[in-house]
Parts: sequence; C-alpha cells; structure tokens
Amino acid sequence: MDYNLAALKVFSSHLNNAKETITQQSQPAFTLSGILFQRVWLQGILVSTPTTGSSGRCFLDDGTGVVELQLLGDFVSLSWEKGMYVMVVGLYCVQKGGLPLIKVHKIVDLSPSPDRESMWYLEVIEVFKLFYQPLFEE
Repeated sequence: MDYNLAALKVFSSHLNNAKETITQQSQPAFTLSGILFQRVWLQGILVSTPTTGSSGRCFLDDGTGVVELQLLGDFVSLSWEKGMYVMVVGLYCVQKGGLPLIKVHKIVDLSPSPDRESMWYLEVIEVFKLFYQPLFEE
C-alpha cells in the first residue's frame, strides 16, 4: 500500500465510479475522476457485526449505499453492535459481483458524538469543493 496516496473521504456511492489502475510502484490502485487512491475514509451505521467464522466481515450503510468491511487484527475482538455509527479507513477492494470491500485499518465508534452524521456529510461536500472539484474542472 502506498501511504503517499491520501485516503479519500467519500460516500459509498462514489465508489461505483472508481476505475482500477496501477500505481508507478506497480501496486493496484483506483482512480475517481482522475484522483489516484488505494484507501478510503467512510462513516456510517453498522448494519451487521462480525460473527464467529466470518473472518471479521460486517456491513456498513452510509446512507448512499452499503459496503462490506473486513476488520483486521485486534478490531475483530472488540465489541461491535448493530446501529453503531463508526468511522472507517482502509484499503478499497473490488469484489466480482459483490459489494465494495474495505479492509479496515482504522475504525472508531462515533456513536456518542452528537450531529456526527450531518457533520460527515458536510465534511465530504467541503472536501469535494476544496480539493476534488478543481481537479474535475481542469
């Protein structure tokens, strides 16, 4: 993974437009309207939790779509509950015929934070206007 590439703040619906490519270091990556990335940053509600034998897999709904999460390392053993509002950052992967998959390397429970969901929508919109939109217009 190339940590020089930023983790894009996106809605899950944005991932439908991602195109697979290769970085200069011959690593798999994706582009979203010309922006090269490997990792994404999402927030949403856990609609399922990892179960025994699920390889740490669960699902997140951000209001624009659902993505599959693969929790790695110590995250698998933590107490996750349906309905928690979480922030995740991880490696974006495409599954043939399936939902987008995020191999999570950071997850934080934001459930206690008031206005967390509306603030997230504003953050993604602001990032788009400040950073992504100028690239689209070039």
